[in-house]
Amino acid sequence: MEATSDDADRLERYAELAVRVGANVQQGQTLFLTAHIGHAPLVETITRQAYRAGAAYVDVRYMDDRVRRAMVELGPETALAYTPPWLTEWAESHDGQARIWISGNPDPDALDGLDGDRLGRARMHDLTEIIARHVLTNRSVNWSTVAYPNPGWATAMFGEPAVERLWDAVAFTTRLDEADPVAAWREHLTSLESRAASLNELALEALRYRGPRTDLTIGLAGNARWLSALSRTASGIEYLPNIPTEEVYTTPDCRVAEGTVHSPKPVRVNGQLVEGLELRVSGGRIVSVDADLGADVVRATLRTDERAAYFGEVALIDRSSRVAQLDLLFHDMLYDENAGSHLAFGAGLREAFDGDPGDALNVSTVHVDFIVGSPDLEVDGQRPDGTWVPVMHGEEWQID
Repeated sequence: MEATSDDADRLERYAELAVRVGANVQQGQTLFLTAHIGHAPLVETITRQAYRAGAAYVDVRYMDDRVRRAMVELGPETALAYTPPWLTEWAESHDGQARIWISGNPDPDALDGLDGDRLGRARMHDLTEIIARHVLTNRSVNWSTVAYPNPGWATAMFGEPAVERLWDAVAFTTRLDEADPVAAWREHLTSLESRAASLNELALEALRYRGPRTDLTIGLAGNARWLSALSRTASGIEYLPNIPTEEVYTTPDCRVAEGTVHSPKPVRVNGQLVEGLELRVSGGRIVSVDADLGADVVRATLRTDERAAYFGEVALIDRSSRVAQLDLLFHDMLYDENAGSHLAFGAGLREAFDGDPGDALNVSTVHVDFIVGSPDLEVDGQRPDGTWVPVMHGEEWQID
């Protein structure tokens, strides 16, 4: 089917949203753009929009999960975590620049059936560490992630390549269906900023999650703030890391967590589907992993580095989320994490802290989000005087 003028206009508007609201590419910056081969139409359109925004250069790096599968299946052990030296130099070049990732896997089953342990270890550790340092720790990169509707992704969701149905879902969740998407995002972010301010006023010292197969308490750091998805680089450039986003979040005290937590929804870890994930936590560390499917890839991911098994993010989302309203499994964590409250094990977010985070901030090359929210989950917060107050019950806010 040939693209229509309406299709081209939609793609241009989406690319403009990614460049000017998401990454907020600045005059003279290099834009690093990473995508799957099947994302080429959006890559081309984002590239044009980035040059219109004043980018000095757009660097495109394509991925292919079939190539990655061959490496995991047939490559030597040394290939699994190998980072070529030229990619190390490429990663260091991100400092002070802009970055866009494109998700929405065109071949979501490409890694199915692989040995979970090898797949979990198949990560360019050095490359990930450098990118994480610039993006999360030094906050020297304005970046964003958007997804491109395509037949493979649509088939994973709907059982058929219903790309237009997927575009409708993407347009609704990204507010691309609004007459002025930029104004709609500003209004949405103002609402999230207000919610974060309310949580900061409570000065909570811990969160307690209780629900089916879940009884978990996580400590919060005294100098960590609740944030909306509107982020700022250390130099003050505003950007929106995820489009869509519905969360308010903070970085917990990674040293303090006890109990058990169950994820009611599937999650993809390193490209492999994990279902029925259940984690047991002691002394802040994840000490055991169970799952109905995919436990091995989670265990291997937790062994990636010595800090991967500690928590780095807590995020709260209510049922008004546009992603939640659709009641779809997107098979893409950019979307699925916005369907409900979630946690992440691995790297924490430096920007959440006022001043020195000390040992409360978890530093890792891993950051894996998984849903914990459900209609049966209760989240309560502990005030400085030791009392507990309801924060979110049944996916509805309990605070003003």
